[in-house]
Amino acid sequence: MRFDADRPVAVVTGASSGIGRSTARGLLGRGWQVIGAGRDPHRCAEAERELAAAGDFAMVRGDFTLMAEVVRVAAEIASLAPRLDVLVNNAGGVRDRRIVTAEGTEATFAANHLAPFLLTRELMPALRTSAARPPAAPGRVITVSSSAHRIGDGLDWDDLQSLDRFHTALAYGRAKLANLLFTRELARRAAPDGIVAQAMHPGRVATNFASHGDAAMREHMAAADTVPPGEPAETLVWLATGPEGGRDGGRYFHRKAEEAPAGAALDDAAAARLWAESEKLLTELGF
Repeated sequence: MRFDADRPVAVVTGASSGIGRSTARGLLGRGWQVIGAGRDPHRCAEAERELAAAGDFAMVRGDFTLMAEVVRVAAEIASLAPRLDVLVNNAGGVRDRRIVTAEGTEATFAANHLAPFLLTRELMPALRTSAARPPAAPGRVITVSSSAHRIGDGLDWDDLQSLDRFHTALAYGRAKLANLLFTRELARRAAPDGIVAQAMHPGRVATNFASHGDAAMREHMAAADTVPPGEPAETLVWLATGPEGGRDGGRYFHRKAEEAPAGAALDDAAAARLWAESEKLLTELGF
């Protein structure tokens, strides 16, 4: 399948289920072409059958705890799409214990921060090219964070991945804080290329998100105030296609409204340092 160069293209990670699948469906409904990325073979196949019937959709499969898989997925995306207008970094997850991947990274940090950081870097040339096409329109990178970024008091620079001292909620919260710092630094770096970066909090969503988390996380996500995945998907589609998401990058949204994140997420020095540390780690991994 090769997409039409004259119609906008979005990439949505975590599109095999939940928020990502609903977001892909919403974009297809607006006439966009969508490439989804997912991990589980069965859910990916099921999502592709449903979404391809709704519009121009393709699914790429990969495990985002592994950076080699992220690079491969990025290459497959580039081979499918002649342009890229929006990247939605939605995929993520929580673990009930420390898991060290085959590449030596901690899985929570790898899937929630390092993978979207690397995928964005790999797809940046396509985003730049599309943003420069007439009529010029800003490219957009939208990253799903969480109110969990408020857990703790910032990143632990001596143990950035929580490899030495792991606690489920704290490791996840720090990874979600990393999403916001990444968005802040990306917004600064990418603005000259006409690319806007935003972040959002989806709320407590009724999905399988916490299935690999500990008992406390599963109980938290199963509380009575959960919302269906279509609700946060509406905000993601709004940020991807509406005027608000295309201006003044580096902001944080919930339910189609800007919110103030924790003070730690507004630290420009920490944002720049995290970018440098992430690049250093990827270099050590060979990427």
